Amino acid sequence: MKNVLVTGAGGFLGQQLVHELARRGVSTRALMRRAADAPQFAPGASVHAVGDLAALTHWDDLLRDVDCVFHLAARAHVLTDAGGKNADAYRINNEVVTARLADAAAAAGVSRFVFVSTVKVFGEADRGRSFTAEDEPRPEDPYGVSKLHAERAVIEACRRSRMTAAIVRPPLIYGPGVRANFLRLMRWIHGGVPLPLGAIDNRRSVISSFNLVDFLCRSAEHDLIGAETLLATDGQDVSTPQLIRFLAAALGRKARLLPVPAGLLRAAASLAGRSDEIGRLTNSLTLDISGSSRRLSWNPPLSLQEGIQRTVAAYLSSVERA
Repeated sequence: MKNVLVTGAGGFLGQQLVHELARRGVSTRALMRRAADAPQFAPGASVHAVGDLAALTHWDDLLRDVDCVFHLAARAHVLTDAGGKNADAYRINNEVVTARLADAAAAAGVSRFVFVSTVKVFGEADRGRSFTAEDEPRPEDPYGVSKLHAERAVIEACRRSRMTAAIVRPPLIYGPGVRANFLRLMRWIHGGVPLPLGAIDNRRSVISSFNLVDFLCRSAEHDLIGAETLLATDGQDVSTPQLIRFLAAALGRKARLLPVPAGLLRAAASLAGRSDEIGRLTNSLTLDISGSSRRLSWNPPLSLQEGIQRTVAAYLSSVERA
């Protein structure tokens, strides 16, 4: 791995990946929407402002001499898109863009394609046990469907060429710069907001950006056959209340958890039209990474607690600067 291209380099995961690649001495083309959004990358990384990837039809110059592509860019899942809303946007930005890029990479002679998919291709909850890479996908929303179709496009591009691929399905990703629901949760805990989640008895897999970046780099370097599906987590599943307690401890706050029965929460969420949001806080969704760990000879370098402490430290630093 000498020359790589990273899409979604402006996101919190993409930024960390580009920094790690530069630290390893890898020449990196970092793609993002606008140059103004570019962080200060280390030497070895060049920023390319490409606008909307869905409008980009010619990849030749960007892929010239590239031996590995890390495809992180996507339309991320948002709760307000439930019920099929914005299905076309997911299809175009996730499925169509991925298919175009995978085909272009194969035609350009790229040897490895690393695609960040999602646990949501399996659905919204596990089936009484942790998912393995061999389990049948059953996505339940347009985001999960678009990611599964994108996976299949990568597989097809590999089938028609000598390119190999790592299709990585992570669970919830957190880390410095994390946004959306995880950031909102930290703010609530930091502000002492009582949370009605003390009676939740579930299990969730999560992964820090530190561990996922390490996993992505390993999947780019390890020998693979065709397109292989891989799973990565922190190696420790947690309940929603446990996660809140870990965050509270790192924030120096008391976890203010109210023991509201899960059934009551789901009923109230249904009346408020927020069933999907409560489902993600109350359902169990876990991954068995033993097969992927053996396949890549990989173990998470950071514990879940260490990842949370680093994430909270970055959050507190940003609060102080604001």
